[in-house]
Amino acid sequence: MKSRTKVVVIGGGIAGCSTLYHLTQEGWSDVVLIERDELTSGTTWHSAAQVTNFGMNQTMVGLKSHSVALYKKLRDDPEYPVGYHHGDGGIRLANTEAQMQGYRHFASMARGMGVEYEVIDAQECARRHPLISTDNLLGGLWDGEDGDIDPAQLCQALAFHARKAGAEVYRHTNVTSLTQHRDDTWTVGTDKGSIDADIVVNACGYRVNEVGAMMGVHHPVASMEHQYFITEDIPGIVEAGHRMPLLRCPISDYYSRQEKNGLLVGFYEQDCKTWGMDGISPNFANDLCPDDLDRVMDVLEGAFERMPALTEVGIKRVVNGPITYTIDGAPLVGQIPGKRNAYCIIGLRAGVGEGGGHGWLLAQQIVHGEAQYDTWCIDPRRFTGHTNVELTALKAIEDYQNEFRFHFPHEHRPAGRGAKTTPITPILEAEGAEFTVVNGWERVEYIKPTPDFHPSLTFDFDEAFDVIAAEVRNVQENVGLCEVNGFNRFEITGTDRHVFLDRMFCGNVTKRDGRVGLGYLLNHFGMVKGEATIANIPASDRGPARAWYGSAAASEFHDMDWLRAHMSADEDVQIRSITNDQTILVLAGPKSRDVLSACSRGDWSKAAFPWLSVRECFIGFAPATVMGVSFSGELAYEIHVPNASLYAAYTALREAGKAHDLKLFGARAVESMRMEKGFLHWKADLITEFDPFETALDRFVKLDKPDFIGRDALLKRKEAEPTKKFVSLEIATDKTPALGGASLMQEGAVVGTITSGDWGHRIGKNLAYAFVDVAVSEVGTAMQLDLCGDMVDAQIIAAGPYDPEFARIRS
Repeated sequence: MKSRTKVVVIGGGIAGCSTLYHLTQEGWSDVVLIERDELTSGTTWHSAAQVTNFGMNQTMVGLKSHSVALYKKLRDDPEYPVGYHHGDGGIRLANTEAQMQGYRHFASMARGMGVEYEVIDAQECARRHPLISTDNLLGGLWDGEDGDIDPAQLCQALAFHARKAGAEVYRHTNVTSLTQHRDDTWTVGTDKGSIDADIVVNACGYRVNEVGAMMGVHHPVASMEHQYFITEDIPGIVEAGHRMPLLRCPISDYYSRQEKNGLLVGFYEQDCKTWGMDGISPNFANDLCPDDLDRVMDVLEGAFERMPALTEVGIKRVVNGPITYTIDGAPLVGQIPGKRNAYCIIGLRAGVGEGGGHGWLLAQQIVHGEAQYDTWCIDPRRFTGHTNVELTALKAIEDYQNEFRFHFPHEHRPAGRGAKTTPITPILEAEGAEFTVVNGWERVEYIKPTPDFHPSLTFDFDEAFDVIAAEVRNVQENVGLCEVNGFNRFEITGTDRHVFLDRMFCGNVTKRDGRVGLGYLLNHFGMVKGEATIANIPASDRGPARAWYGSAAASEFHDMDWLRAHMSADEDVQIRSITNDQTILVLAGPKSRDVLSACSRGDWSKAAFPWLSVRECFIGFAPATVMGVSFSGELAYEIHVPNASLYAAYTALREAGKAHDLKLFGARAVESMRMEKGFLHWKADLITEFDPFETALDRFVKLDKPDFIGRDALLKRKEAEPTKKFVSLEIATDKTPALGGASLMQEGAVVGTITSGDWGHRIGKNLAYAFVDVAVSEVGTAMQLDLCGDMVDAQIIAAGPYDPEFARIRS
């Protein structure tokens, strides 16, 4: 075993082998994989090994398309061919119109990635899969690229090609320790000696937290027992003359694919079972859990009804093995939060099918710092400190029970709720609040008109439409109060804080005490990395002179890693998170100044406290920091309150608001209002695939600044002609909002992709944001939106159609 290498990948399943292979494809040959047993001896060897092209966002479609293309290449490689049944096709069934509508949306979304799905009726499903019944069936989604692969051959082939490129693989080598040094390099201790590495990658499947503990971290990954069986030969398959398509059934929670002349049938039963919660035997390798078919009998009955041929054949083999889940079901692929030179590729519940793409994107991140797609949907930092083992297990069970049931817009499943609350959460609940979840926080979505109000799950505008309209109208005409918990807030101190921040942002950052500014951070490729407000707070009895850095609720770990990675040792700068210590109460509307003045001493007039000001004060007797900023487009104040005083501040504002028709409003009203103002949302509209000029943020870029992260790359990009432009659109329907990922079309060709959409209640228009081809980006350009299968007229409009002069915010 060598004593020094650039990267050590720990784990020899699909995750580790794919990462190793793709590192060599990106040009790094001095890389090593360490496996405690044989390759594929964890979860990979017993995988059902389905390879679908289906994904619920464009990043997932893109990485799965890469997997399919890579596996076809490996299949046809004469040196080390892999058994791969590509193109059998696959059907996802549906028995409700809402499911069919969702499939039509996913087909629109995939089209923007060059992938064609087909939405078919029940009769066509049966024609393509002659073993199924059409009882209680409306139709399905057809993926013509669907197939299955030999998992062991796949991993061996990836390792073979990685070795040819210079990588080394050490089997039967157990990692015993991970030690990080001051220069952020690592020593990987094993039972066969130590190896020094610049970078380590945790690709350890169900043993992920054994390795995570060696570096002092915990990953939100839990394992579930998963059973499938293989049948004897089925006459209908022998007689069909073609391979059976794969089948995924949310109606009866099972799937099937052809295995020789029989079927492999797998189950996602409701009476499911976690695995390894209290530790895993060191001898568990190439091993399985005891069979337990009694647990899946209810699911099996549904499978019998859908595929009567199953009742006529015997079972040759039963497999029950662990598969890994994360807290939201999507993998964790990328930088480990709070660690330098440490990455993970874990929680791959569909590891073999999509592992080629995950390893591809991870290798790009390791070698280049970013991947070609924005990878936030799989970024390990999208979760923060609330994701413990117990919560992860609850969510894993829930995801397992709903494996083939996609999330609808505004659907909030019940497991693990209440992970993060504030002192006024029960008060708001008593007021009738319906809650959404933002990074674990229970945040008010809207105020229900009656306790039994439950809108339909749909991709259309739901029954809450008029409720949200009323909340918006009260904010526009009177004053509203909204709790925004979990908003990311860092306190930055030190004499060099402004020098540091100036280097982080691509535009001018305000340095004046008592003032607030908005700016954007770029990565080293000149692409949009983040958005943040900076508020400069003078020294007081509450602390020294400091800057408050505020960003999206989900960005806490992401932004902290980025800022700390760019701190200079010779600068006097300190950063600490106060995200979980403070909560924002937003007061918005033309009467908001009257309410604030009634419960807080001081002069709150426009002259004394203009827009973009910040001041420490008291709300009643509760200490607070107030900022004159607005995400609604109305006169508004962000009132930051320590959680210990939140209830006192809330009651003082409610009491002062009685004389001014103050009412509560929620996140869906905010979403509507920000669309009308042209305000962007991080990781919906602001992504690393586009630079600030493409994202229509020109006014926030100052290229005459001598130095900021991404400046040189941005200058080079500015010399080239952009291909995409961020635009606002009006959509010619009042039935359905523009859905993120949906494709914009002209003459049958995709010309753009929706990033956000909602109804603008103050202007009465269906609004959307999108990135479109530059050639069709002018205001007034007409196109069509593929909206759940309907071609709807759309037209580009000027950004921020509500109060474009910002007169109401400045009032």
